[in-house]
Amino acid sequence: MTSHPIYLQISEQLSVQIMTGKYPAGSGLPSVRDLAAAFEVNPNTMQHALADLESRGLISTHRTAGRTVTEDQLTIEQAKQQLVQRRVHEFVEDLNVFGYSTNDLATLIRRSNKEGEPK
Repeated sequence: MTSHPIYLQISEQLSVQIMTGKYPAGSGLPSVRDLAAAFEVNPNTMQHALADLESRGLISTHRTAGRTVTEDQLTIEQAKQQLVQRRVHEFVEDLNVFGYSTNDLATLIRRSNKEGEPK
């Protein structure tokens, strides 16, 4: 079970918001202060999170226009695939801690899907 610094947790949450369209490609982001207030963190922490997103190519900073989400759909799709892959890997590692194998995971998923089906 992993623990990430708060700025990386925020970066991931903002990444998900970009990937799911809350912040569409090419759109502007709120100011650092507004985002920091929304996430209830220090503006320096938010600055760190935004720097991480910029280093991954998901946002860019413009001197006069603030920060905008990339318009490159391929970059967004690649980031989505990396995030999902990382979460799956972490999930499998967590299951291993409890003694479950990847074969057990398939069984658990099938069982979960059947439980979620309408009766």
